[in-house]
Amino acid sequence: MRQVKNPFGLAISHPDTASVTKGVTLTPDCLEDCVLTCYWGCNVQKLHEALQKHVYCFRINTPQALEDALYNEYLYRQQYFIKKNEKEEKYCQLPEDAQVVDFGPVPRARYPLIALLTLADEEDREIYDIISMVAVIHIPDESYRLSCRILYQYLLLAQGQYHDLKQLFMSANSTAPSSCDTSPGERSVDKSLLEKAGLAEDEPELHEENSKDCVVCQNGPVNWVLLPCRHTCLCDGCIRYFQQCPMCRQFVQESFPLCSKKEQDEDESTQILEDVLPGRVF
Repeated sequence: MRQVKNPFGLAISHPDTASVTKGVTLTPDCLEDCVLTCYWGCNVQKLHEALQKHVYCFRINTPQALEDALYNEYLYRQQYFIKKNEKEEKYCQLPEDAQVVDFGPVPRARYPLIALLTLADEEDREIYDIISMVAVIHIPDESYRLSCRILYQYLLLAQGQYHDLKQLFMSANSTAPSSCDTSPGERSVDKSLLEKAGLAEDEPELHEENSKDCVVCQNGPVNWVLLPCRHTCLCDGCIRYFQQCPMCRQFVQESFPLCSKKEQDEDESTQILEDVLPGRVF
């Protein structure tokens, strides 16, 4: 089993206000200096061909490499430099002269938005196993009003593999952040729309523990994602002892932490302060 560090993070800010005509705000969170490249109206077939080229032909570790693989099959491109550990919002929008108000009925030939994160420093590409991340983002338009969300995230490795980073199978009662902000009725409508588009997936079975403790020692907080099974069930102390997932017994090919030890210590310190001095702002 190899433990790998994922240098990329990406979230959608204010998804309720996002649309093809109004644009969308993205918040990268990266461990190193990176480049965020956004491709509007990217050809679906060309994107998946590009992912296969990463496996068999050449590595997609720069924006130019992806553009070469896409054969410029997209409508518009925006690019931003992202400083490490800075969570600065980036606003992405199609230009008005593009005159695009929707991408047609499903099944579609183009994805509304593709966000590519790549390492800015060439030396960093020699350090990290994960060298780029591709996020497929749905943005509502006149033809398809499903709420804004990340549909797929692909982690591309230097060795030529890529992983589809799907929703995690947690070991405790928890739900995905996107589900917490919507009502049951809205989630039902969204699921119906996803099914029509052929994008719906089975909901992961969540266990009924009341805490987020490691399933092995029942003491440390869960922090490690196991691939390819995507179970998130081990703490920092137990991860080193397992070649197979303790939940499903599948062999672990890769693993990465949800947060660093430093981030955990900061969170615990903040929680202690809140418990001791409620109502105080620090």
